[in-house]
Amino acid sequence: MKLEDINTQIKKKPLTKEESKEQFIKLTSELDIKHSFNFEEAWEIGEEIRKRKDFREKITDLEKEGFDKQIWDSKEYSDKLNPVKHSFADGCYIREIFNPAGELLVTKIHKKEHAFFLMQGEMSILTEDGIKHLKAPHHGITKPGTKRIIYTHSDCVFVTVHATNETDVAKIEEQVIAKDFQDPLITHEDMKLLTNRDKIWVL
Repeated sequence: MKLEDINTQIKKKPLTKEESKEQFIKLTSELDIKHSFNFEEAWEIGEEIRKRKDFREKITDLEKEGFDKQIWDSKEYSDKLNPVKHSFADGCYIREIFNPAGELLVTKIHKKEHAFFLMQGEMSILTEDGIKHLKAPHHGITKPGTKRIIYTHSDCVFVTVHATNETDVAKIEEQVIAKDFQDPLITHEDMKLLTNRDKIWVL
């Protein structure tokens, strides 16, 4: 059996949780395998990886379909509708954007962790963790690999703060925005799913 065959089986006929648990116990016994994790931990990580992958594929397809069907505004019109203010402090780039009420938008893919602040308004955000309703004042942390669908219920002012010594906005965007989910900084963040646990997993 080749790796491609295994991938096909996983896609077309994946094992249920109970089937996977039986396989886990059986192979552990037959091969006398020693673990540094239990089945529930392994299943939880697998589910998280699948959920993240599924969301990323769907939001990418949705964005492409929106452009194909001209649902999204052109960049020129969007820039006019959503004015941006750029500010700089010692080692920081502060980006403030205005989003009018009733706007539906898809964000870029963020490739570096940074702080965000909703200074005005209310918005609903669709992420891989579901829909979140935010109301100003609110702040949080954006993780690498984040891409969001946002609907503004009222006029909103959204601020992000990025650590950089650069002052050229175009160069800063190259530093903080990923072209796709295969960016090394994003895949590195995904690997933390396997290491940022109560235990270090040795497979």
